[in-house]
Amino acid sequence: MASRQQQPLFILSEGNERTKGQAAQDSNIRAGKAVANSVRTTLGPKGMDKMLVGSSGDVVITNDGATILNEMDIEHPAAQMIVEVAETQEVEVGDGTTTAAVLSGELLSEAEDLLDSDLHPTVIVEGYHEAARLAAEAIDEQVLDIDLDDDILEAVAESSMTGKGTGDVTADVLAQRVVAAVRQVATNDGVDREDVRIHTQTGGASSATELVDGVILSEEPANANMPRQLGDASVAILESKLEVRTGEAGAEYSISSVEQLNAAVEAEDTELRGYAKTLSEAGVDVLFCTKKIDDRVAGYLADAGILAFSNVSSKKSKALAKATGAKHLGTLEGIEASDLGSLASLSIETYDDEDTVFVDGGSDSNYVTLFVRGSTDHVIDELERALNDAIDVTIAALDKGGVVPGAGGTEVAISEYVRSRAASVEGRKQLAIEAFATAVDALPRTLAENTGMDSIDALVDLRGTYDSEGRAGIVSTGRSGEIGDPVEAGIIDPAAVKQEAIKSATEAATMILRIDDVITAE
Repeated sequence: MASRQQQPLFILSEGNERTKGQAAQDSNIRAGKAVANSVRTTLGPKGMDKMLVGSSGDVVITNDGATILNEMDIEHPAAQMIVEVAETQEVEVGDGTTTAAVLSGELLSEAEDLLDSDLHPTVIVEGYHEAARLAAEAIDEQVLDIDLDDDILEAVAESSMTGKGTGDVTADVLAQRVVAAVRQVATNDGVDREDVRIHTQTGGASSATELVDGVILSEEPANANMPRQLGDASVAILESKLEVRTGEAGAEYSISSVEQLNAAVEAEDTELRGYAKTLSEAGVDVLFCTKKIDDRVAGYLADAGILAFSNVSSKKSKALAKATGAKHLGTLEGIEASDLGSLASLSIETYDDEDTVFVDGGSDSNYVTLFVRGSTDHVIDELERALNDAIDVTIAALDKGGVVPGAGGTEVAISEYVRSRAASVEGRKQLAIEAFATAVDALPRTLAENTGMDSIDALVDLRGTYDSEGRAGIVSTGRSGEIGDPVEAGIIDPAAVKQEAIKSATEAATMILRIDDVITAE
């Protein structure tokens, strides 16, 4: 029987590109390493800033890892995975984005050497996951057995902000305001992140940043004759329009005399006056309405001495309810004293010809706002990013597992812990676990390098001090750094930030390593 000639089989359409095997792995690893290296120099208190210029000329100056990676125009799919690591880190714990990105790149770099030594990707992946489990154990052992009082939380917040653009005010002053804000809204069930907000305003020094026990609105009074300053006032929040009611079905009215016209106008006017009368009799001093307020109603409210705001967003109305204790009302009918909230003070200030409303709910307010000032837009944007990170890490310390030494101290402990247990693992997987420990070493090494120290000498000294004293980190001093106790230096991080960085970096690196075929559609 004659053999049949084999014809080539084309599965992919013409124009598609395919990269297989080692070439695909090399491409993905190089892309991941390149993204990680782009943020490496921003790590730590002495990290440098990046200037990102958009296609339209917009400029962003920052050393926040998540912001840098989000602003970069990254097309390579493997590199995009590293960006997603930073995004996940930001969403989950609010800080440690640069740490997660750098660690992802180091894990890929170590894996590259293992692949060159003919270690199978599956073995590397298994070893990395085992090492990540050991790293989590090491972090748990590093959790400090201390009460999370204000001093500790301020150290956490300050550690997060150190090295970031905080203008003319030191990080410790801002840390005090951050902790006060978080403490204000903390409950037995934890802290709702949405209850702590930031409102920015250019044109002042960073030192003018203050904490408001309530809400800040960019709104104007419904009528120019309404009061602009109030104290100890009652508040109503309304979710319906204050205007002449109209029927659902279309209707026409025939008016044949002046008397009928006057009667119609009077009836309409009586209805509009009734809104102001109802609110006044209920004892309302301030009205926040999520819908439109008719100009005539606004005038009658002003005559009654009631301050009103129209078209307040749903998000802001919810914040106002938390700050003042007022209930959301669907109608003014049957309004009672129990439906109203209260505020300690309200003031309307003008910045850049625009009104800004400060609603202070008092010490019992369940919503707070940091009013952030800065001299320029660039300064205030970076300050806002720093404060958001500080708020997030403070909440993470309270709600997600306590605190650990910073300044690379926990990373040194992780590396030593993982490396010491690698010897008990049989087979080639041990090599991957040791490589994981080496990758983690890159974090304190990078900190030392960015601080101005010799990275190799610093890492050797760190290990020696850790072995002899049980705790060691890179403490920034002036323009350089030294090996010291990070806890004594007040450099403390939430354990959740370290756990999430290890988890997300490992998942990203192992996902990239498992890819051996890249098919690109036309």
